[in-house]
Amino acid sequence: MGLIKFIFITIMVLWLIRLLIRLIFPLVLKNMFSKMQQTAADPRQQQQQQRRRAPEGSINIDYVPPQPKKGNADKLGDFVEYEEVK
Repeated sequence: MGLIKFIFITIMVLWLIRLLIRLIFPLVLKNMFSKMQQTAADPRQQQQQQRRRAPEGSINIDYVPPQPKKGNADKLGDFVEYEEVK
């Protein structure tokens, strides 16, 4: 009896998920495509994108990694002189 109940509940859950996907997925796609069309058709936004584009040959650096701080010579440790033996 328990196995039949489990199979029945599993089938009902999968059927419900399938039904929800058939109803919700097209609405989500329609909403997403309409937003994409609005942004593509908006001439003000296209002008802003053209203004943002840098002229050819210019260089734009967005990130400069921090340089390590140079410490005091006393804090770096002892310097040991050596001679190379041949």
